[in-house]
Amino acid sequence: MYVRTGTPAFDELIPRISRFLEQDLLELNIDGEKIRGYRSPDARSVWIRNYSDMMRALRYTEADLNSVVRHFADNQSRNGRIFDYFTTFPEKMPCERENWTKYVRTPVEADTEFRFIKAAWLAWQATGDDAFIRNLMPSFERALTYVMEGRYFDREKYLFRRPYTIDTWDFAYTAGSHDWLQFQIDDNTFWGYFHGDNSGYYEVFHFMSYWYSMFGDKVRSALWRDRALRLRKSLNTHCFNGSFYTHFVKQIPVTIEGVDEASQLSLSNPAAINRGAASPRIATAIINEYMKRRETTTAFAEWFSIDPPFPSGIFGDYKLSRGAYCNGGIMPLTGGELARAALEYGFEQYGIDILMRYYDLISRNGETYLWYFPDGKPSSVETSTSPEAKPTDGWGSSAMLYALVEGLAGVQDKDKLFRRVRLCPKWLSAGVEKADVKIDYKSSGAYVKYAYSHTRDQLIINLSGSYEYIQLSLPVPGNYTAGDLMIGGKKKKYIMASFNQSSYLIADADVKGECEIILDLRKKP
Repeated sequence: MYVRTGTPAFDELIPRISRFLEQDLLELNIDGEKIRGYRSPDARSVWIRNYSDMMRALRYTEADLNSVVRHFADNQSRNGRIFDYFTTFPEKMPCERENWTKYVRTPVEADTEFRFIKAAWLAWQATGDDAFIRNLMPSFERALTYVMEGRYFDREKYLFRRPYTIDTWDFAYTAGSHDWLQFQIDDNTFWGYFHGDNSGYYEVFHFMSYWYSMFGDKVRSALWRDRALRLRKSLNTHCFNGSFYTHFVKQIPVTIEGVDEASQLSLSNPAAINRGAASPRIATAIINEYMKRRETTTAFAEWFSIDPPFPSGIFGDYKLSRGAYCNGGIMPLTGGELARAALEYGFEQYGIDILMRYYDLISRNGETYLWYFPDGKPSSVETSTSPEAKPTDGWGSSAMLYALVEGLAGVQDKDKLFRRVRLCPKWLSAGVEKADVKIDYKSSGAYVKYAYSHTRDQLIINLSGSYEYIQLSLPVPGNYTAGDLMIGGKKKKYIMASFNQSSYLIADADVKGECEIILDLRKKP
């Protein structure tokens, strides 16, 4: 796997991030089963939320993608609940020394089940293992039944709900009724709708539909597709405020003094774009909001966990001060999601700028952290609510690699094993005239490889790989118009589409093996 352009900020991201991920490997042996997981940056444990996001990068570098997913499935509760994490390492040193096998579920979270299914999707894409998914379908159904038929789902509004947490985090606001971080649901819980839960379930509902169609069950495929569309409509009706998704839409009224809750922009906003839940209009509004805040913030980056933050300590721990961790800390995780979204929706320069700023950040001392204070100071054990603050954060760095591969290099797997590929390289926007790219899955060897070159009057891509179908989305410079398009020696029809600041040529073709793509460019008079 590589990107070669002659620009260090692009060429060195893959090897640098791969080294971070290598240091996050967590090998466990539970009941004689060997499990290759990747740890959370703040604890020696395998959290499904971190891992499922990290798999967007790990699928290229790790051969064993099934063992973690299988272990979460094997330890699923009878009622369908999925654990948040498991570990065999002591977590709270020095007071905890027991190396017991531990499984934990935080009740205030409503997103664990969708993250489990997302992890399975990414494993399936890379391995192509249909039997693995077929065997897990009953587990997926139980997980979704658990969240949709229990306390986490409002059938009337058709929205998932949870206690009042900071974005996707696992402790709830209690207005002082609990003496520390509140992980439980009780009679004092403030319920409401968090947009990130709903965008996540929207995405995995489509995965369920896709798999059922693949296995020949058209009825259940249609059922999950209809549920996805209904959920998206409700999310965008009730949670979008005209500029971004409201952080927490309350079911139970509560006012938190000292913060303008209506203006709070939280990190799952760009994730909603990448999950497909945000319409193009909403995606554009969200990206514009981040660009505005970049111009006005005093922080070193606009990759906020939440902005503005809550008053210090109101969630029960004095360490959750303004600008710390999930209460306003600056997170590469947010930046990576935002870069991927910007590169997808016609804000290429902005997305490229984020990647280059991240490269500068990790080049200073070869470290990357889960979060930074707004002044650029990295997190530490002393300033975190967690037991560790490892300088090889795989959660945020994998999001940046995700943006590089799918956004800038433009290789997107729309099925499995790169059989159906969307090719949308943005090198033109980066000022790169020549690029060599290879993206491959270590578990299966499936790959896409291309040599890209752009001259004054032509864009040429020499392509090879495992694909059977390609969809092209090629940028056309503003002072040019598209001429003839040749794919594999045959002239192809195309359409032109505009996305915010950019124009694209859209075409597709059923093609296998080596293929040359040539687009003639005509300078406007």
